[in-house]
Amino acid sequence: MIERVGFVGLGSQGAPMAQMIARAGFELHVWARRPETLQAIEQAGAVPETSLKAMARSCQLVGVCVVDDADVEAVVLGDNLLAGMAPGGIVAVHSTVHPDTCRRLAQQAEPHGVTLLDAPVSGGAQAALSGTLAVMVGGDPEAFEAARGVFEAYGDPVRWVGEPGTGQLCKLVNNLLFTANIKLASQALEMGEALGIDPAALAEVLPASSGRSFALDTWMRLRQAKIPMRVQKLLHKDVKLARDAAERGNVDIGALSNAADQALELLSSETRG
Repeated sequence: MIERVGFVGLGSQGAPMAQMIARAGFELHVWARRPETLQAIEQAGAVPETSLKAMARSCQLVGVCVVDDADVEAVVLGDNLLAGMAPGGIVAVHSTVHPDTCRRLAQQAEPHGVTLLDAPVSGGAQAALSGTLAVMVGGDPEAFEAARGVFEAYGDPVRWVGEPGTGQLCKLVNNLLFTANIKLASQALEMGEALGIDPAALAEVLPASSGRSFALDTWMRLRQAKIPMRVQKLLHKDVKLARDAAERGNVDIGALSNAADQALELLSSETRG
């Protein structure tokens, strides 16, 4: 039974996930490059660690929620998580990265007696705090069952979806659809306003109607201010990864891909540095 959990990557998504782990009664250990990042989570009862290796040595499961593939590899490999974690440990990659990265890291973890799960999440910080993140998990099903209680601290649904890398594939399908829907939402709002509908009325009616979507809500919120550069960069990354996965699988994503490209152009025109 997992009792001691580590977490690295206390950003806008990772911090609320870590908070929910602590609230669920797990002994939480954390590490961050910047000590000031730890202050809020320490107040929630987390134990700060001096290094990733030390954190891994203390924990049965470590969640990783950093930005990209290079960050995930840096956290897991070298004198870091795999070097410190005892046999039987689990590393859960919550970042959105290439499926092949997780497959490769899972293979590299095996000689250490460690299981690596790819467990990307979707829904945002508020969903984490309400325990309703979608958690899509690829990897060993027994390790998934062992980790399920931790995932359920912030997630519902929590779903095993297949072999290593499959969780990432699910997340990439989701993010490609989300990005494409941003363009559709933008065009729908432009259409309504061009036809003379009061923008305030549209903003109230559409989210309560059958055309509602997470992308619509997000676009209506984002268009009130310039789009942060980090949002555009993350979506560019995820669309590129999704397109690569489709090409490798010989899957036609023409309409999705075209709409996603138009959404990225739209976001680029609205981006602030």
